[in-house]
Amino acid sequence: MKIRQRLPALVAAAALLAAVSHPARAQAQNDAAAIAIGAKDIGGVVSSPQGHEAGVWVIAETTELPTQFRRIVVTDDQGRYLVPDLPQADYSVWVRGYGLVDSPKMRAKPGQRLDLAAASAPSEADAAHYYPAIYWYSLLTIPDKKEFGGENGIPANVTQQDWLTIIKNRACVGCHQLGQESTRTIPAAFADEKTSTHAWMRRVQSGQSAPFMVNPLAGQLGGAPFKYFADWTDRVAQGELPHASPPRPQGVERNLVVTEWDWGWPDKYLHDLISTDKRNPTVNAGGKEYGSPEYAGDDLPILDPATNTVTVFHAPVRDPQMPLSLGTGHAATLKPQMPSAYWGDRQIWDTRVNNHNMMIDRKGRVWLTAAVRGRDNPDFCKEGSDHPSAKLFPLKESSRQLAMLDPKTMKYIFIDTCFGTHHLQFGFDDHDTLWTSGGGPVIGWLDTKVFDETGDAAKAQGWTALVVDIDGNGKRDAYVEPNQQVDPQKDKRLEGGVYAIMPSPIDGSVWGTTFSMKGTIVRLDPGPNPPATALTEVYNVPAPGFAPRGADIDSKGVVWVSLGSGHLGSFDRKKCKGSLNGPNATGDQCPEGWTFYQYPGPGFAGIGDNSAEASYYTWVDQHNTLGLGNDVPVSTGNENDALLALVEGKWVVLRVPYPLSFYAKGLDGRIDDPNAGWKGRGVWTTSGDRAPWLKEGGKGTVPIAFHFQLRPTPLAD
Repeated sequence: MKIRQRLPALVAAAALLAAVSHPARAQAQNDAAAIAIGAKDIGGVVSSPQGHEAGVWVIAETTELPTQFRRIVVTDDQGRYLVPDLPQADYSVWVRGYGLVDSPKMRAKPGQRLDLAAASAPSEADAAHYYPAIYWYSLLTIPDKKEFGGENGIPANVTQQDWLTIIKNRACVGCHQLGQESTRTIPAAFADEKTSTHAWMRRVQSGQSAPFMVNPLAGQLGGAPFKYFADWTDRVAQGELPHASPPRPQGVERNLVVTEWDWGWPDKYLHDLISTDKRNPTVNAGGKEYGSPEYAGDDLPILDPATNTVTVFHAPVRDPQMPLSLGTGHAATLKPQMPSAYWGDRQIWDTRVNNHNMMIDRKGRVWLTAAVRGRDNPDFCKEGSDHPSAKLFPLKESSRQLAMLDPKTMKYIFIDTCFGTHHLQFGFDDHDTLWTSGGGPVIGWLDTKVFDETGDAAKAQGWTALVVDIDGNGKRDAYVEPNQQVDPQKDKRLEGGVYAIMPSPIDGSVWGTTFSMKGTIVRLDPGPNPPATALTEVYNVPAPGFAPRGADIDSKGVVWVSLGSGHLGSFDRKKCKGSLNGPNATGDQCPEGWTFYQYPGPGFAGIGDNSAEASYYTWVDQHNTLGLGNDVPVSTGNENDALLALVEGKWVVLRVPYPLSFYAKGLDGRIDDPNAGWKGRGVWTTSGDRAPWLKEGGKGTVPIAFHFQLRPTPLAD
């Protein structure tokens, strides 16, 4: 039941008298009176000397709950707001919006009306402080095409597309948001370097991921990017401002409710979280969220949103004396190469488990891509084994395997796999096959029904190389290796495995993205007896797209993929006109299957119409968990401080204004109560930047769990 604010007769008379001499104040009171403020809500009107402030955010934050909690809403076209369903606590409440600076923080409790005075930004620089990172990142100069081909210190074999792939999609924005305040400035610790170029060279040598920054920039790109980064931060330091300003939320964007919980440690990061079974989002309804810390450590945070509490599960390994999952074969070193500007020479990452991703099955169990042992594989994986997959493609080592956590008992089960694992997704078959990426030259899978029945990981698993049917006979035959010329009489093995993994809900195929510089997506048809019958189709990304990364598939079998070119790409195999196998089906056979949608936000100057966005991952909302419809693709807007939903060809930008530098690597949607309207559904994600101390708040801030919900109007309770 809603508690409506009613003025006693005398107060109402006084308000009427005040209206004669203070019409603006009276109008604000009348506007606020139209807001139904329940016992768990805070509501009111946001105004400034210019009038009502539409499309700005109201942030309510408290430290009085078991973990720090925030709820954020957007004002309607009359400047009205309603922060709904707040846990009982004292809240700091303030306004943030484009064209403004933060208003003073006011204190309020649920059930109160609180009108807020917005503060206009005194200068363009003050206003730009709150802009999403992309508005600053787009100031970075990209070398002109004529500077490639061995000119200007850029290696001769590097193209402008290669440059953008590395700068936007692989070495940089693949781990961090570039353009937020911490990256568009030089840390004080490096301020005494001889030049800004030297400061950038020193900066990327910091910490336990140094080689994975240095090698692409100094190796593949010959060191040329450092002067461009130096020029960028020099211009920002001299006062250059973004060349465009962001629009305020419009339309359905104003219906957004974002809830945030702190759930981590200042020196650790999280890669991802999971809340439900993608195939049936009512699994684990109202339940806990599980975080994946990847290289940061072995403690998995678990958020209970019903009680606003965070607990920790310490994931074990089979051999506690095994080496740390750092160094050779991993994307982090054992020790920092050079001291960090934030943590000095401390080793802050110390994992053995190296849990990259999780999925939840139909029974609510949590499956992890996680190391359970050292890199050396068991004998059944290797040459000479009679395992069906090992006979075709033996594997000597793997850096991550699988594990399963049963939340009912908190029992943690090791599942030793020969293939490496990275991402994982359940298939739509009756054996609940779990497909994985990250297997190096293969795609691997686990038959979870067989594993549940036998407990035999060797019997339940399989893997296959990616073999293209070049001879076109519909069968898997002898093949040539990736470095050999195509032979029309033989099949062809593709180099490497896949990054994203996505079983199709319509035909049993499994799709993936690859990290070649041009970029491809592949379709694996397991056939009736994998791996012996498994065949692969390959589809190159045509211009203007390039550099695929994370991807997902919709209920009709259409693949949606984040592209480093600044596009969301979709590929519909049903549109292909030519043969999908045979000697000409080597990747370029179906450009007509592709459609591209340029991401929102400004682009880099001088390279044509583009977006500087570098989305890490795309997820498809097959079951309308967000409220925008079935099969809506949602991309992580890693430079836009947002999730980006494509609805009927138009972008809906779901921006997180606080703390600045929202950066996600994955997401999923859950339906807690299908009969509860907007309150019973929503999308979950977590901070994914490898350095959470780079976001607003600096050192001491921690990863955050986010819940995105869309109500029917900005004032709905």
